[in-house]
Amino acid sequence: MSKSEYNNAFVEGLGIELEDVNEDLEFNSIEEWDSIGHMGLIAALEESFDISFETDDIVEYSSYKVGIEILKKYNVEIQ
Repeated sequence: MSKSEYNNAFVEGLGIELEDVNEDLEFNSIEEWDSIGHMGLIAALEESFDISFETDDIVEYSSYKVGIEILKKYNVEIQ
């Protein structure tokens, strides 16, 4: 999958601008990525990549970079 699809999930899920999406994003590093924003992000990712996250992965999804690694478990490679 493309990095633009991944980035767009952050835009949609967190309600942020595309230029605010970067590899340094982490949970609670911006106002929009709080617990409610987190669930919006998870929902956007599940819809974008047609997957269903396990609970442990939802909890562990703590940053942009960690998310790429978690998605590999679901056969989603971000390039």
